[in-house]
Amino acid sequence: MTFENSILRFAAVLVAGLLGGELAARVRLPRVTGWISAGIALRLIGLPGLESGDFREVFGPFVDFVLGYIAFSVGSALHIASLKNAGKRLTLLIATEATITPALVAGGLMLVGDQPAGVSWILGAVAIAAAPGTTMVVVKEARARGVFVKTLIAAVALIDMTAVCVFAVVAALLRADQSLSPGAVTVALGTAGRELGTAILVGLTSATLLLFWVRRLRPNAAGPGFLAVILVSWGVATALGVSAILACTCAGLFLSNMRHDTARAGQAYLIPFGEALFTVFYTVAGMQLDFAHVTGAAGLVGLFFLGRLVGKMLSSFVAMSAAGMLPEVRRYLGLALLPHGGVAIGLIVIVQETPGLSWMADTVTTVGLAALAINQLVGPSMTRFALKRVGEIGLDRPRLLDFITEQTILVGLQGQDKRAVIEQLVRRLCATSELGADIDQLREDLLRQGEEDSSLVGPGLVITHAVIEGDGPVRGVLGLSSKGLEFAAPDERRVHAVLLLVIPATEEAHYLEIVAAFSAGIVSNPTMRYQLYQSPSAAHAHKILNPRGDIDFNCFLDETLIASSPPPPTQGNATPSL
Repeated sequence: MTFENSILRFAAVLVAGLLGGELAARVRLPRVTGWISAGIALRLIGLPGLESGDFREVFGPFVDFVLGYIAFSVGSALHIASLKNAGKRLTLLIATEATITPALVAGGLMLVGDQPAGVSWILGAVAIAAAPGTTMVVVKEARARGVFVKTLIAAVALIDMTAVCVFAVVAALLRADQSLSPGAVTVALGTAGRELGTAILVGLTSATLLLFWVRRLRPNAAGPGFLAVILVSWGVATALGVSAILACTCAGLFLSNMRHDTARAGQAYLIPFGEALFTVFYTVAGMQLDFAHVTGAAGLVGLFFLGRLVGKMLSSFVAMSAAGMLPEVRRYLGLALLPHGGVAIGLIVIVQETPGLSWMADTVTTVGLAALAINQLVGPSMTRFALKRVGEIGLDRPRLLDFITEQTILVGLQGQDKRAVIEQLVRRLCATSELGADIDQLREDLLRQGEEDSSLVGPGLVITHAVIEGDGPVRGVLGLSSKGLEFAAPDERRVHAVLLLVIPATEEAHYLEIVAAFSAGIVSNPTMRYQLYQSPSAAHAHKILNPRGDIDFNCFLDETLIASSPPPPTQGNATPSL
């Protein structure tokens, strides 16, 4: 029996990938490592009809679709409101990734590997790329959640966009002048800018058309429309000769920020098929990896791998340190960024298919694919190791205080009076939450409630809330002031934390549990109270509010909330505010 039939080929790849994934899981490796290993094994075994690793004719459209799906999903993760407190660290990370990583890779290849500047800088641009699909699979499998995970997911999306942009600039420079002389910079930057602008326009147009379709014609058709956006963005960008990956990423980004609920509904459409899609995709990727390349260019591959590893770790450490991030994020983010995936492959293919770059295609393909093979085998385990070291594995279970996320924490709260303080918190709440209510009326209700009937829950902590009609999750925002505010608290002490809540009518009982949880943490744990009030950033505060396995304070909802949690304090038992 041969595997000339396309459906039979897909079946063989899927079955091999599923088996490889299960074997990897049994030895505590990420399933994606098993999928890639299964593809390598298929290539080595050489079943009739599956002897070659080049199946572009059969698997090409499928691979393009999954790449588009990954790019769109990554773009959707860049929801601006959800990254309210992450802007500084992500901006710094993009700056360091765009400079340090390619400089180290290109410098090593030129100075030690004796490679031409053009080849070295193209490989330096390829080295920037991350692996959003691999990273998302590892995070999902590890059931990880937290500040580190949020930073990582947003980072891989922005890093891939950065890789595409840097590659476009370098490629344009090389097409204009292979010597990379300063005289070619203006023309090359203009060409690269037009290509990138066109890709962004394609993504924006596709997202806008989907919103028109969903809002005006088919309100319940977000799922099929989601597929159409991916296919249209990829197809139009390819036809125009611009980055299809960037176009799909921009489509997801625009859709997520113009209509976040539609983006989430579209993503949910493919969730039941996600593992099957990724299984085939990464098994096919493994079939494309030829380790014979490693022996033929071992020195250059080693330089590329080492330069990229050092670049990732150094750039993330510098960026996170400058942003004042948590120590574990500074130490392990670079390691979690080691996987190398679809965008890198796409950039290598562009080198192969661009006439002006054909002179370097053999070297770029050999070094790039060989190093990618190593990164794809080692990288997922490194990401899993980083998640374990920062303590965010297994935290995707819902907690009582899940409504308090990093973006809904406001550090450095200020205000001359109670109304000014609450106004700040209401603005942050409206900017970061989909409230599903009359915003103006809700604002007035919160201001009135905050001025008339705020509850002193513990030393330095005040809670105010408003009840809205209907159902849905609890929404809230937490403001922190290390200096303290004159808030007219019942105990006449300065207030260091103000928690503002929006409680749906169906969740009013939940309010008492939230008050009890804060009472348990603020009243009975002076150390935690001091650390929370003095948090230098929202990320630090979020970590304090999510202690590992501490069900006395912020319990997992599938566990029993301790019934003996101390009641909210009264004015008579107030303790020092810090």
